[in-house]
Amino acid sequence: MIYQGNAITVTRSGDDIAALTFDLQGESVNKLSSAVVGELDEAVKAIQAESGLQGLVIGSAKEAFIVGADITEFQGMFGKGNDFLIEMLERVHAIFNAIEDLTFPTVSAINGLALGGGCEVTLTTDFRVMAEGAKIGLPETKLGILPGWGGCVRLSRLIGADNAIEWIAGGSENSAEEALRMGAVDAVVPSDQLEAAALDILARANAGELDFRGRRDEKSQPLKLGPIEQMMAFETAKGYVKGKAGPHYPAPVEAIKVIQKGAGETRERAQAIEATAFAKLAMTDVCFNLVGLFLNDQVVKKQAGKYEKQARPIQQAAVLGAGIMGGGIAYQSASKGTPILMKDIQAEAIELGLKEVRKLFAKQVERGKLSTEQMAEKLTNIRPTLAYGDFGHVDLVVEAVVENPKVKGAALSEVEGLVGEETILTSNTSTISITRLAENLERPEHFCGMHFFNPVHRMPLVEVIRGEKTGDAAVAATVAYARAMGKTPIVVNDCPGFLVNRVLFPYFGGFSQLMAQGADFQRVDKIMEKFGWPMGPAYLLDVVGMDTAMHAGEVMAEGFPERMGSLGGADSKSVIQAMFDSDRLGQKNAKGFYAYEEDKKGKPKKVTDETAIELVKGVAQESREFSDDDIIARMMVPLCLETVRCLEDGIVGSPAEADMALIYGIGFPPFRGGALRYIDAMGVAAFVELADGLAEALGPLYAPTDRLREMAKAGDTFYSPQTQG
Repeated sequence: MIYQGNAITVTRSGDDIAALTFDLQGESVNKLSSAVVGELDEAVKAIQAESGLQGLVIGSAKEAFIVGADITEFQGMFGKGNDFLIEMLERVHAIFNAIEDLTFPTVSAINGLALGGGCEVTLTTDFRVMAEGAKIGLPETKLGILPGWGGCVRLSRLIGADNAIEWIAGGSENSAEEALRMGAVDAVVPSDQLEAAALDILARANAGELDFRGRRDEKSQPLKLGPIEQMMAFETAKGYVKGKAGPHYPAPVEAIKVIQKGAGETRERAQAIEATAFAKLAMTDVCFNLVGLFLNDQVVKKQAGKYEKQARPIQQAAVLGAGIMGGGIAYQSASKGTPILMKDIQAEAIELGLKEVRKLFAKQVERGKLSTEQMAEKLTNIRPTLAYGDFGHVDLVVEAVVENPKVKGAALSEVEGLVGEETILTSNTSTISITRLAENLERPEHFCGMHFFNPVHRMPLVEVIRGEKTGDAAVAATVAYARAMGKTPIVVNDCPGFLVNRVLFPYFGGFSQLMAQGADFQRVDKIMEKFGWPMGPAYLLDVVGMDTAMHAGEVMAEGFPERMGSLGGADSKSVIQAMFDSDRLGQKNAKGFYAYEEDKKGKPKKVTDETAIELVKGVAQESREFSDDDIIARMMVPLCLETVRCLEDGIVGSPAEADMALIYGIGFPPFRGGALRYIDAMGVAAFVELADGLAEALGPLYAPTDRLREMAKAGDTFYSPQTQG
């Protein structure tokens, strides 16, 4: 034994080969925490002191190689400032450089995921051999930072600047085959041959067949690019990546600049450039919020995992109601391997559902994600039917018929009598009370809400809604099924609109009041899109559909009459009502706030419509100019306050779950971290002051809760300053 730590051991085999093995005790995966990096330093020094070694293999005793740095440490560490971060990075560079500079050849045996810092560890060795099915990548830009432990420097020298930019700016996880094609690894072998392949590479290097010193020179010397090549590689990439990342995510472009600035430098100088850029990004609000999102996502997954452990697996599912939504649910279930019956009372609806399924699978084939054979196999997971014949063997039913309580209630009562006693019934309702829908069921404890978001195949969130009589087994099974479908389930309690729609409609209420007071809806859309929303409120209403918005608005008004009794200003007709009355339903009939034409791909493209502009003017009680800040405040304050109320009312269990639901369900700007993180960033006291100022003129929709006022006085926050969840 050369070295023994809590996460790292170094043993000597065959007299002259050292094996450094990552195996973090008490954890399911290897992570590079500060303590583990400290052990790596000690282990490398022990290797340097050992005489007679002829090679080093770096490997893992766990299923993954190393999943990256310990992200739970990031916010506390990043809060310590520029000098601390630079010093920390220099220490890690010294350790990694020491591995790279060992006097004998080195190889990484990558058995599973090697991401972030884990990937950067492998880049220090002369060679890399990878197991089939393993993945490698540098996803740091997704957290608002860039690879800071030599990743920008080494990868660009190893696979070329253009390929490195693609990997780093995209933050992708890359397959073993792709890594081999790029030259990031030297061999791909079955996992049971990984150790033998690594030892073979060392033997060949020691025999002079493989030039390990030449490899090192390549990684430590400037990039071999002339001035014109550099300009073409970097300037073109910066323009493309900036356009794709958008103005709120600086890390991908900053990573390209780091590779560019370091291209003509030696290893140490290029690493210093990388460290400076890393520290600058690490201290931004964007980084803080994106790291927070990652940690919040872990909280949500952990919660779902607890439910999943209690559930029996769903072997056979069914969806009631075909059409676009039913077809989307059937596709998602089938594509992830759970067989599903798709039932409707009309053959036309079944055909519409199947058409949607075939379209979605065809897109996967077009993109190279599936072969034609795989598509055909997955299609066999869907059985369309006009009868209940096989429903006796179904484990879980998703009711997805029209959004009408009587129709849904009848469908649920009917199917309950035809399924097994342990079968779970769920409703894909977006607004109707689960407790109300359970009133006529014989087994309400086996019933809950399972609210998918449209389009089903794209939107990651599923709200699992617990009614008054819903049992734990129903919730657990529904969470497990959502996870099996590749979705992120968040369990919420029953109330009008549940969590996401309840929070969204005050946002629409703020928009309606702006329209009533003469704001320009196109300007409001532009400002909210600039703020970070994927689409402005008018455009979003067109996508949702004015009929759907009207129905949901009525549910909200009934449930919360004081705040949501009217989505318009004073006693006037709301702009949504005006659109609906004029049969301007949005994208579904190609006219709403905008008119819609098909683009080259057959997707609806919005265009300005003078009729809509005149219609909105007719709703306004006055004409008035609003500043950008006014518009943002009037849109965001109601949404944030309703999120606070949902947390206080126990509709959602934690700030982490509330914020993730808004990001996954309605596209809340991720770089802002969610509604509660947004309040924290502004300061609770400042937010309360802003809301109070608006409430005086605009009413209860803008009034802070008593608990929020108490938080403001006490200096409390929803998240502790350096942690999440």
